[in-house]
Amino acid sequence: MEISFAGRRALVTGAGKGIGRETVKALKAGGADVVAVSRTSEDLESLARECPGVETVCVDLGDWSATEAALNSVGPIDLLVNNAGVALLQPFLKITQEAFDRSFAVNVRAAVVVSQIVARQMIERGVPGAIVNVSSQASQAAIADHAVYCATKGALDMLTKTMALELGPKKIRVNCVNPTVVMTDMARVYWSDSQRAASMLNRIPIGRFAEVDDVVHSILFLLSDKSAMITGSCLPVDGGYLVHGLPASHPYVD
Repeated sequence: MEISFAGRRALVTGAGKGIGRETVKALKAGGADVVAVSRTSEDLESLARECPGVETVCVDLGDWSATEAALNSVGPIDLLVNNAGVALLQPFLKITQEAFDRSFAVNVRAAVVVSQIVARQMIERGVPGAIVNVSSQASQAAIADHAVYCATKGALDMLTKTMALELGPKKIRVNCVNPTVVMTDMARVYWSDSQRAASMLNRIPIGRFAEVDDVVHSILFLLSDKSAMITGSCLPVDGGYLVHGLPASHPYVD
């Protein structure tokens, strides 16, 4: 299935590493002009060297005012990927205000403000658009030490559905992807322990963790015209992990 993004302009948050970085590169390879957003300037500089022509914006998306200032003049955007996120893991009884506030600021609130900026100018221009939020299987599975993370991803799922409801009449589609463990460089270190990995893999019918490309390809499909009748969906990219129940004590780190 050939997917082209020629003539489209995309914005990707959390673009410095992992899923976000590879999404930027895939969109660029598909013909899109791409704006990459990250709070780490070194990551953006290396991405610009690796992928010439990518525009970069350095901002902490957890800061609403700074995000508006950085992105209000970014220009027309047709495709948006809200990928920025943090995983600050704490047992429920040890959750701190700092971890709670930071998690919701980056994982949920940032998706709101960035999507508002992009959707408003889509509506002003009178053009259709597509937004993909990067959620997690943790939005649907209670996992020990992940109370805040699970809550932010559950909120992101419902934000996705409500955005789809309200923006659909404006020809803007909104979906999310919900990956299992994704084998980023950081995840490979944690999950290289065979005993730890087995506890998770035993619950994945396909029998492996997701590679970054598995998630990127799903994002590209939802951004493309090939999914023109899909909006408000939460697409599991989990090898079947969510098909059966999950004990609350089950370990999970993405």
